[in-house]
Amino acid sequence: MIWLVAMVQLVNVLDFVMVMPLGRDFARALAIDESRLGLIGGSYTLAAAIAGLVGSRFLDRFDRRRALTVAMLGLVTATAAGGLAQDLPSLMAARILAGAFGGPATSLSMAIVADVVPPARRGAAMGIVMSAFSVASVVGVPLGLYAAQLGSWRTPFFALAVIGLGVTAFAARSLPPLRRHLEGPRPAATPTWALLRRPEMAMTLAAAAAMTWSVFMIVPYVRSFLQNNHHVAEGDIKFLYLVGGIASFAVVRITGPAVDRLGSTPVAALGTLLVTAALLIGFLPAAPVLPVFLVFSLFMCTAALRGVPLSALASKLPAPHERAQYMSLQSAVQHLASSAGAITASQIIATAGDGHLVHIDVVVFASIAFAVCMPVLLWRVERRVRARLAAAPAALPTARAR
Repeated sequence: MIWLVAMVQLVNVLDFVMVMPLGRDFARALAIDESRLGLIGGSYTLAAAIAGLVGSRFLDRFDRRRALTVAMLGLVTATAAGGLAQDLPSLMAARILAGAFGGPATSLSMAIVADVVPPARRGAAMGIVMSAFSVASVVGVPLGLYAAQLGSWRTPFFALAVIGLGVTAFAARSLPPLRRHLEGPRPAATPTWALLRRPEMAMTLAAAAAMTWSVFMIVPYVRSFLQNNHHVAEGDIKFLYLVGGIASFAVVRITGPAVDRLGSTPVAALGTLLVTAALLIGFLPAAPVLPVFLVFSLFMCTAALRGVPLSALASKLPAPHERAQYMSLQSAVQHLASSAGAITASQIIATAGDGHLVHIDVVVFASIAFAVCMPVLLWRVERRVRARLAAAPAALPTARAR
């Protein structure tokens, strides 16, 4: 069941991560200024945030399998629509539709994992599901770039829509009904404000926002920066994502067990240290001081080292009947933060006459400032969770049995 969810999440993640590497191609084809690429990423994440807030009020009322199928069908349709875009407004409209379905799909995937995996092994399970990001980078992004070279920037959108339709149909047939959260006496729905007033949840949401804001100030501009500023060859980009994705996949496979063994805070702190080093080394010098493949791989690996501990810790906070609601709320916060990060960076970065991106140093220091907040917040949350479990040891076997 976990691997089926990971397959669905792979399509969802690939729909998101393949767009920015293709940005240089569709920007030229549709006469879009490359400094505005953050708006396209921001439109997706803003729509996903709004969908997450809305979905948090009703997703826990349905069989998870049916809800996930509907969300994925909407995402597939929106992906195909992206391939039909004719200008910036139509492309943004397609990405808004994709975000409206992709956000709930992510929330439902994480809720399914929390439903079926006991807390003691949830880090490893989250690592499997979140390996979709690495696989998307290893396989999807290079193949997407290659397909764009063979055809056009539209080709990857259409190809992913076909693949996504097949994966969704397979998962809908193979997943069992997921209604355990609906069995027994139905607790009253928890108001969103009541969730936000719980200190652990509020701090975890703040940590998710800080991490995501940090990442998406940088991600939309990686390819343009490497090619325009560091003069990486066009043909090397797909191999860059391939190598970085392989490194990320290797790291994500050990991150989940490490979180189960060491806790979320140490792993997240290591990820923060490494992403800070990657940003300072990779984006500040006028010319590369280390091999681009090495720095880019380091940057890619930090996604797992920060995302897995966050998801594993967050999954331990809500009750079963609140899981999809809370995961939707967290998804909304992350998408709002990524939208804000991408849009903020788009207002700082400018394109010089020779194509260079300028003011990237301002964006790098802002990204680092947000990044360092995350492990501090997770440390405070993890202390509270451990204190709660220590005060009620009798509840632990029940949680494991569930």
